[in-house]
Amino acid sequence: MIKNFRTLDLAKEFYKECKHLELSGAIKDQFDRASLSIPLNLAEGSAKPTAKDRRKFYFIALGSMREIETILDLQNEQTLMIKANILAAHIYKLCKNTV
Repeated sequence: MIKNFRTLDLAKEFYKECKHLELSGAIKDQFDRASLSIPLNLAEGSAKPTAKDRRKFYFIALGSMREIETILDLQNEQTLMIKANILAAHIYKLCKNTV
């Protein structure tokens, strides 16, 4: 288990909350994959030996986060959107500060 990685902890909490959103069809599949991709890429990136490698995975997580935000916007899901925006800000800062 990774300790002291606040952004990963937020991503795992967000993933658990996303599981309760009722969607169907292709949008559900995409949402499920993107919401799982966020914590998995953060975790994988944290294990990489160089900042360049870590940053690559953090940006992949940010891309998945943008997918989630778009789906939430399309679904007019305001409650999760607020939490998504907070997580997105954490991931963005992590990307920019990993040098």
